[in-house]
Amino acid sequence: MNPSEAGKPQADNPTLESLAAEVAALKARNARVEAAKGWETSFTRRILVAVCTYIVVVLFFLVADLPKPFVNALVPTVGFLLSTLSLEAVRRRWGRKH
Repeated sequence: MNPSEAGKPQADNPTLESLAAEVAALKARNARVEAAKGWETSFTRRILVAVCTYIVVVLFFLVADLPKPFVNALVPTVGFLLSTLSLEAVRRRWGRKH
């Protein structure tokens, strides 16, 4: 071993400090992943996307001069909400099998 390398950890021999730093980094990453997962499946996100969908579809229907834009925009919005509810049930069922 070169004298200048004395005291430096070997790549195949990690130090306790480096392992602790690695564990802390993994815990931080897991917390971020769990938060993202929570947001993706949250009721708040579903409602927010539904409201945005409704607004965009109403605006499109108004620009396209289609009849009853405020009522007809409910169709894709309710469709989105129903798909998120049914997809959650399908995902849970799939998760039990895999």
